[in-house]
Amino acid sequence: MAFRRLLVPLTGTAAGEAAIATALMTARIWGAHVHCLHVRVDARDVAPLAGEGLSGAMIEEMMAATERESGERANRVKALFDRMAGALGDVTLADSAEVANKTDGVTLSFESIAGREEDVVAQQSRLYDLAVVPHPEADEDVSSSDALHAVLFDSGRPVLIAPRCAPASIGTRICCAWNGTAESAAAMAAALPWLHQSNACRVLYADEYQRRGPKVEGIMSYLHWHGVDAGSQMFKPANRDVGAGLLGAVADYNADLLCMGAYSHSRIRQLILGGVTRHVLEKSEIPVLMCR
Repeated sequence: MAFRRLLVPLTGTAAGEAAIATALMTARIWGAHVHCLHVRVDARDVAPLAGEGLSGAMIEEMMAATERESGERANRVKALFDRMAGALGDVTLADSAEVANKTDGVTLSFESIAGREEDVVAQQSRLYDLAVVPHPEADEDVSSSDALHAVLFDSGRPVLIAPRCAPASIGTRICCAWNGTAESAAAMAAALPWLHQSNACRVLYADEYQRRGPKVEGIMSYLHWHGVDAGSQMFKPANRDVGAGLLGAVADYNADLLCMGAYSHSRIRQLILGGVTRHVLEKSEIPVLMCR
C-alpha cells in the first residue's frame, strides 16, 4: 500500500506554503500526485444569509463585494502556487490529476472552484489517499478551521496536518499515540505505509490517555503481525496536561511524524474543556497524521 494521490486544500493563509512543501515531501516518498484545491466563495450563497429588511440593491452589492474578495483571495492562492511550482525542478506540472496519472514521478496540479469550502473539501478528499491540510494561523482558534474539521469528520480519509513551517524531514522517526479507541486504531492502520518505510518508530501510551479498548500490548502484537518493528514507551502528563506530555515524549524521541486518533471525546467537549487533540493541533511543530 502507498499514497498515490494527495489533496491540499488552500485557503490563502501563509501556512499554505508549508502545506504544499509537506505534501511534496510526502509525494517524493511514493512518487505520488499532489492536487492543490482552492474553493472560492460562491456569491450566490450570500443572499440567503443577508436577512430580511435588505433591498435587492443592497443584496446585489453584498454579492458583488463577496465576489471581489473571493477573486482577490483566489489570485493570492494561485500566485503562491505558481511561485512554489516555478522553483521545483523535480516535479512535473499537470493540468489535472487525470493527466498526471499518465506521467512518471512526482506531479503537481492546481484547481480553483466555487462552492462551500467545508463541503467541497470533504467530498473531494474521498477521492484521495491523504489530505494534507495547512496548519491554522497562529492567531486563529483551531476550532474555526472549517477545512480541517470537514476532512477529519466527513471525508473518511486520513488527514496530515502540516506544521506552520515546512519540515526538514517526514516519516523517518515516527511516534504513534495509542489509547485503545476506534480513532487510534484507524490512525494506526493509516500509518502502516509510513511505519514500513521509517527508520524507527515508537508507540506512546499513558494511563491518563487510555480509553475503553485494547491496551498497548494488543496494538504491539498487531504491528508485529504486519512486520513493523516498533518499541513502546509510557509517557506522563506535563503539568496535568496529557497533550503536553504526549508532545514532550514525541520531542524526546526526535520524531518527525506523529500519528494519532482525533477527538476520542466529543468535539464539543474538547472545544469547551480542551483535550489532547486540540492541544496537539495547536502546539505540534511536526506533521501530524490524524484519523477520526
